[in-house]
Amino acid sequence: MTVNSDLTIGEGVIERHEVEAFLTLAEELHFGRTAAKLHVSPARVSQTIRKLERRVGVPLFHRTSRHVSLTTVGQQLHQELLPAWDGLRAALQHAIETGRGLSGALRVAFVSAASAQLLAGATQLFRERAPDCEVHIREAQADQILRRISSGEVDLGLTTLPIDDPDLAHGSVLVREAPVLAVSVGHPFARRGSVLAADLTRVPLVRLPGHTAVPRRQPDAPPAAGDPTAGTFQEALTLVGAGQGALPVGAHARRYYARPDIAYLPISEAPALEWVLVWPADRHTARVRAFVEAADTLIHGPRDNKVADAVP
Repeated sequence: MTVNSDLTIGEGVIERHEVEAFLTLAEELHFGRTAAKLHVSPARVSQTIRKLERRVGVPLFHRTSRHVSLTTVGQQLHQELLPAWDGLRAALQHAIETGRGLSGALRVAFVSAASAQLLAGATQLFRERAPDCEVHIREAQADQILRRISSGEVDLGLTTLPIDDPDLAHGSVLVREAPVLAVSVGHPFARRGSVLAADLTRVPLVRLPGHTAVPRRQPDAPPAAGDPTAGTFQEALTLVGAGQGALPVGAHARRYYARPDIAYLPISEAPALEWVLVWPADRHTARVRAFVEAADTLIHGPRDNKVADAVP
C-alpha cells in the first residue's frame, strides 16, 4: 500500500516515493531488488536516494559494485523513520477498513421498545451478511439520540422525522404509525373512541424533551404554563397515569407500554409518525450501509419498496 502524504524534514519536505525508496533499500540492500519491489528502474532508485542524501546533507548508504550498506546516519534515520511510517500506514489502513470493511463493531441506538425490537431483527439479518462485525444496541433518550449520533458515540440510530440537522443523513421511511393520545383512565377523553388533533388544545400535555408529538399549537409557540415536564418516557407515562397531563405517542405504545392507569386514543386528522435510521452524513461507511440495507430488507422485503404501516 502506498501513502500519499509527505513528511517535513528541516526546511524541506521528504516525498512519499523517497521514503519508500529509502526504507525498501534499507531492507533489501540491493538496488535491483528494491527497483523490482517498487516497480521502477534501478536508475530511478539510485536517483531518488541521491536526491534524498543531498537533502539530508550526508550519505545514507555505502555503495560498491558488490555491496550496499547503511551508513551511521542511514541507520539512525531508518530506526527513527520506520516506526513513524508504519504507524502512518497502519492509520491509513484502519481508515480504509473502517470506511469499506464489514468487520469491527457497529453501535446502534434506539428510543423505544418497538424500535429496539426492529433493530434486533435488523441485527440478526445484518450478522448473516457481516458475521465479522459486532453490533451493540444502545438505548437513548429522545433528546439525546441525535446528539449521540452527531458526536460519534453511536454510529446510527432509529428515530422519527423530521431531522433538521444538515450534518445528519437518514434512510427511507421504515415504519409509519398512527399517533395516539395517552390519557389517564379517569380522564373525560378516556370515554371516547378517539380524539381530534384540535382537542389537544384543551388539555395539558406532558413535555418530554426531544419527544416527537402531534403539535397542538403553532410550532414556534411556547408550551403552556400548566404543562408538566418529564425527564424520561416512563416518567411521562407516570404523570399521565396520575392525571397531570396527556401525551401524544405512537400507536406502538398500546402494545409495548400497556398500563392499567392509561388509555390510548387514536388522534384523528393527525399526521403519521415516520421512523428512519439516521447517521452522520460524512460517516456513511460500509457497515452503516449494510445495516440500513438489512433493516430495509427486514421491513420491506428484498424487492418490496412499500412502506410498512404500523397497525394501531
